[in-house]
Amino acid sequence: MTRGNQRDKAREKNLKDQAGQKKKNTQSGTEFAKTKEAQAAIMREKQAKAAAKAAGDGAAPKQK
Repeated sequence: MTRGNQRDKAREKNLKDQAGQKKKNTQSGTEFAKTKEAQAAIMREKQAKAAAKAAGDGAAPKQK
C-alpha cells in the first residue's frame, strides 16, 4: 500500500496543534487579574468620556 498523503495528514495535524497552542492563556492568575483590571479601567475611562460628550451635546446616550 502506498502512503502518499501521510506527509500531508501529518502537516495538517501539526498546524491544528499549533493553532490550539496559540489560544492558550500563558498568564498566571495574578498577571491575568492585573491585566483584566487595567483593561476595565481603560473601558471605564472611555465610557466616562462618552457620557460626558453625550451630556455636553444634550443628546441622550444610546442604549440597547
